[in-house]
Order: sequence, then structure tokens, then C-alpha cells
Amino acid sequence: MAKVVLTRGLTQFTGGERELELDAENIRQLLRALGERYPDLKPHLADGVAIAIDGEIFQDAWLEPIPSDSEVHVIPQIVGG
Repeated sequence: MAKVVLTRGLTQFTGGERELELDAENIRQLLRALGERYPDLKPHLADGVAIAIDGEIFQDAWLEPIPSDSEVHVIPQIVGG
């Protein structure tokens, strides 16, 4: 299972839980599993997040594989102009 780390800004939707282990083959499955586990988090995942797998950042790469021994960070989308 991958170790998943949520940024502090997202923990308000998870009851304070910041680190967990999830079994997901790709980013799409990871986001679906997070949304099912934390329904309050689901709309924020739909707004757009970046996923860092072992230090490499992916955005909109739904089918990017997640190795089972990875550390995955969920990062809210940064909006700017």
C-alpha cells in the first residue's frame, strides 16, 4: 500500500487525519478512494489537485501508476494569475 500524505489545508475535511495508507493502482483510483473515505474532501478533489508520487508532481494524469511502496502527496491546485 502507498503512504498518502495530505497537505494541512486538506486535513480540515478528514477530521485531522494527515497520513494514511491506501491501495490504489493509479491516480484516478486514489482520488476515488479518498473521496469515498472522506466525503467532505470529495468536492475539493474535484476542484483539482496535484499528486506527487515519490517527489514527481502529476496533474491530470489519471492513469499514472502508483507503485505500492510509494509516498504520495495530495496538493491543492495553486491558482494564480
